[in-house]
This record gives sequence, structure tokens and C-alpha cells, in this order.
Amino acid sequence: MEKNNGGCFSNLSSNLPIIFFIVITIILFRVLYVIYRTGKPLSKRAPQQPLSTLIVLGSGGHTAEMINLLSVLQKESFTPRFYIAAATDNMSLQKARVLENSLADSSEVQGISAEFMQIYRSREVGQSYVTSVWTTLVAMAHALWLMIKIRPEVVLCNGPGTCIPLCVIAFFFKVVGIRWSSIFYVESIARVKRLSLSGLLLYKLSIADQFFLQWPQLQRKYPRAHYVGCLM
Repeated sequence: MEKNNGGCFSNLSSNLPIIFFIVITIILFRVLYVIYRTGKPLSKRAPQQPLSTLIVLGSGGHTAEMINLLSVLQKESFTPRFYIAAATDNMSLQKARVLENSLADSSEVQGISAEFMQIYRSREVGQSYVTSVWTTLVAMAHALWLMIKIRPEVVLCNGPGTCIPLCVIAFFFKVVGIRWSSIFYVESIARVKRLSLSGLLLYKLSIADQFFLQWPQLQRKYPRAHYVGCLM
């Protein structure tokens, strides 16, 4: 009996490299498939069916640009809306509440719901890189919890660093089949000659489904992006 058990364990251990190779190959093909499908039209859906939308806000000009973009968005098609800003950024959520209150006063969008949330920053300005390792892990765990809770169909962002963990997790959800979230990234109008770090990561890693630029010279450097002109 012991010999049989020993033989089973021996066979299993000898097959571990093959099993590992198969698993890695399957994951690799799935990631490549997700990258291939990124940006392509999804399967047909009811034309009037609204899309749950996650909107990532950043301090200062990022929020101003996002609010300006949302003002021309077809709100009835993107609901419920979930606004997320950094835990230390109360002003951005306040501006989002003002926008939603103005929408609530409009008869054409009555009944549309919105939620406001905050997320931990990976690194504060001036924080040492040593301590930022821990805060980054905490921020990733918090982002994962928020994404599991929201599971948005659309992620809309325009450059703040807080969007990176959320977009990475949204991409991970695509790979494992939890939720296919379409990620739309609009680069800030302040980026005239080069992309922001957030934009560069999402572009190079093919995480964003649609990548929009506001300056034509950037589109020549990043051909997969779409030039849409100034949105401000």
C-alpha cells in the first residue's frame, strides 16, 4: 500500500512540470485573447439597456476635465454611475455630487442613481518608496474589493494614478471571466507632447479598450489611440 502511494506521489511530482506548462499556456492564450478582443465590439445587447459605469476622478484639472466630459454624456445610457476618488480628495467627489444634483433636477434623467466612493492612494506626494510598498498593497486590496462590489461594465478615466489598480483589476476580471469591463481612457489636455505615466501604462499594456487623445501630434506617436480634438 505504501509502495503504491509512493508511486502515485512520484508520478505526480514527475508530471508537475507538464501540468505547470499547460496551465501557463492556457493563461497566456487567455491573456492574448483578451488583448485581441480589447477594443472590439461586444456581442449584441438590448439597445436601451443601460451600462453600469465606474468614473475615476483625480484632483485638480483631471476632475474638471471629467466633469466637462460627463456634461455631454448620454447619462441615461450609463447608469448607475459610481464615482471614485482618492481618500484624500474630497473636492472631486463634491464636484461630482453637484453634477448629479443638477441632473436630478432635470426631468429627463429622473431616477438615475449614483454612488460616491473613495480609494486609498498607492503613494502620497513626498512619501518614501520604502513605505509606499505597504500602501500600494493596501491600495490594491481596496481596489479589488471595490471592483468586486461594483463590477462595472464601463470604466471611464482620464489620467489620475488611482485609475491604474482599478483598470488592472478590470483587465484581470476579463482574463478570469468575472466581468468584461470596457475601459475608456481620455488623456488629459495638458499632455501635449507625451503621455502621462498612467496613459503610457494603459496604452503599452493594451489594457484600455479605447484610448483618446486631444492633440494630433500625440496620435502620430501612438497610432492605436484616437484623436478626438479638445474636449474642454
